[in-house]
Amino acid sequence: MVDVISVANVGTALPLAFRRIVVIGGGCYGSWYTQQLTRAAQRGALSVQDIVVVDRDPHCRVATQLDQQHYTGAPVRVVVSTWDEYLAIWLAEGAPALAADAMVPSPLMPHLCLDWLIARARLRWPGRGMEVVPLPSVPPTPWERAAPDNRHYVSFATWTCPVNCIEPAKCPATRGPRDWSMPVAIGRMADREPTLHGTAIFHCTHRTYGVGMIDAAAIARADEQLAQWGSDGPSRVLVGTVSHCHGALGVLELS
Repeated sequence: MVDVISVANVGTALPLAFRRIVVIGGGCYGSWYTQQLTRAAQRGALSVQDIVVVDRDPHCRVATQLDQQHYTGAPVRVVVSTWDEYLAIWLAEGAPALAADAMVPSPLMPHLCLDWLIARARLRWPGRGMEVVPLPSVPPTPWERAAPDNRHYVSFATWTCPVNCIEPAKCPATRGPRDWSMPVAIGRMADREPTLHGTAIFHCTHRTYGVGMIDAAAIARADEQLAQWGSDGPSRVLVGTVSHCHGALGVLELS
């Protein structure tokens, strides 16, 4: 069995309390998430010191709506930056400092968690070879596609899911039980692959008002675990950012 670091989320006692929530993107998806977080804060379901929306466009939808007072009652601000640049600074604070922080991913974002781990590995081992290689086997999901950059995208849905689906126990599309979970399926797949040294599975789960999040401290801990695995010599680590129904995967190979 491969070593596994599971990136689960903290409990959902009300009101949820965070230091910082980082929303990836200020466009269509990001503005909807920011609106929902604002409603949660206004109605006492969320306590947060800082809601940061990261977008390289200073005139993104959230920035425009912020000027129009759309987010009254929530500490929303826009940081003009690329996603990679912002994550490089924010996540480098380390797990203890990030204990009360969370990231809200976008359905159409690149595999940012994998990209961040690669960037950290390059800083740690500047002379070492590393690349994203194809998955050792085809994922056991109804829908899957390999991208030209060797990232692999998977889904249990063969239909289009709404952005506000919270992946309940009863699937809104099939109207039957949701008897699947991506972290479980990918974990089982990894267990059958002797070439993998370990896995880091980032599980985005619903928190409040239809918004899914990944704990930032858990992403930072994955970097610490990767440093340990890599220090033992060549290794291959499966990195996944997943919900119960969908996911992005990639195998990071360190030579």
